[in-house]
Amino acid sequence: MKSCMKNRIVSVLMLTTLAVASCAAVATTPSELNDLEIAHTAYVADNIDIQYAHLALALSTNPDIHEFARTMIRDHEAVNEQALALLEKLGAEAQDNFLSQKLIADSKSIIDNLTQLRGAEFDKAYADNELGYHKAVNELVADAFIPNIENPEVKALFEQGLKIFKQHEEHAAMMVKKLNE
Repeated sequence: MKSCMKNRIVSVLMLTTLAVASCAAVATTPSELNDLEIAHTAYVADNIDIQYAHLALALSTNPDIHEFARTMIRDHEAVNEQALALLEKLGAEAQDNFLSQKLIADSKSIIDNLTQLRGAEFDKAYADNELGYHKAVNELVADAFIPNIENPEVKALFEQGLKIFKQHEEHAAMMVKKLNE
């Protein structure tokens, strides 16, 4: 039962990654999103990770998990605040799109699965999810978003954010390794 939950979480992550990667088969791909759609997708992705972090704070007793979760909340909220300030400065509003909607739908399954776990099983599943999520999002940002962002200020914000989120990915990888020892 326990490994079944972990397998479901990993499966949902893999499906999300595959869906993002296979979007080229449909009319709209991540690389075709405009700056305002990209901004909305990033904002949604940040909020999803903040939700995961709050869940970790509520369900885990592991100090390392708590430290990581607090870092996720702090960093993702800070980037979202910068993004909202930039949108306000530009007089623009982020635009919902197929990808942000898919991220939200997929996150609901992940949260449902994570909420059923406790103890070390939760910690491992949370760490695995964070590693997979950051890998997928970082790849999307680096390969599809940054090369296609037109506004230089928006592009600079994404480049700055990517540096932070690559550190999150490295931290998550260390957490996964430590929890699997």
